[in-house]
Amino acid sequence: MIKKVIGGLSVFALPFVASAQQLNNVETLFRSVGRIVDLLLPLVVALALLFFFWGLAKFVLAAGDEVDAKKGKDMMIWGVVALFIMISVWGLVSWVGTALGIGQGQSSGATPTVTNIPTN
Repeated sequence: MIKKVIGGLSVFALPFVASAQQLNNVETLFRSVGRIVDLLLPLVVALALLFFFWGLAKFVLAAGDEVDAKKGKDMMIWGVVALFIMISVWGLVSWVGTALGIGQGQSSGATPTVTNIPTN
């Protein structure tokens, strides 16, 4: 499964990398991916929170039905696990960035470029 995802993403990114005669194209690719992640992250966290509350509602409304109560309890557990993992990774990335002196939203410095390429 992971090989298929990585393979699919690499095929998607291949035109960008193949046409990267300058590193600015690669930087643009990474910035674009970063913007997409920034847009999707709140949505994914909201979905995990919604999943937790949906499980909570199922658990409360089960009212004696063991099967539905267990399903609701399992949904709540997986919602909390998803939220924990997302927030932990976010905190870890922030901590590593602080340790390296890179704040969120800041550039890591000048992008290296290749100069004086002979043309044929």
